[in-house]
Amino acid sequence: MAGMFTACGLTAVVFSLSHAIAQETPAPSTPAAAEAQAPASDRPSDRLPPSSPSVPDEPGLTEPAPASQDVVPPAAPGVAACVKLDFETVVDQSAEALRGLNALKKPVFQDKLRQLKDKRGWTQDQFLKEAAPFVKDAEIDVFDKRSNEFLTKISTMGEEGSAAKTPNCDTLMQLRVFMSLLVDTQNAKWTYMFGKLDAELAK
Repeated sequence: MAGMFTACGLTAVVFSLSHAIAQETPAPSTPAAAEAQAPASDRPSDRLPPSSPSVPDEPGLTEPAPASQDVVPPAAPGVAACVKLDFETVVDQSAEALRGLNALKKPVFQDKLRQLKDKRGWTQDQFLKEAAPFVKDAEIDVFDKRSNEFLTKISTMGEEGSAAKTPNCDTLMQLRVFMSLLVDTQNAKWTYMFGKLDAELAK
């Protein structure tokens, strides 16, 4: 279940920027892009955006707020402090934050790539080769590895939390923390990529 959660959920939103270069070449929509637009299913794992293997998905001018960090209030005697729906809600909120982040960042990033292409006078084939390091390098690999670690934790905790007969509020708190860390990691990844691209444009 955890693998399905990762593959069909957050991964696409987190890693689909490698398609930013490919999208410079007119082509039909990719399955990942279609999946990102598809309506969410009832399973918390499928509520998170789709996936692809190397960089984020979409653009931006301002940073969206990270996943909710609200603290679950202490339970009154005999009253549950959290419910199963809370686990799905946390996943939904984080997925929305990632979609918003990508929607803000990707177009701007692609526009800068086009500017670099025009400035260097690259052909389309040259562009596909020369632009690759801006979406895939050792540092970006570190961001991706860290994101995958959070995805694995979120996958397990989200599925188990929503399926448990008695919700574990401590697990819910941990899930919120990992979701926030995932969004923060993606923010840092975009910041790094924009910095690298802007430095090249300034030359």
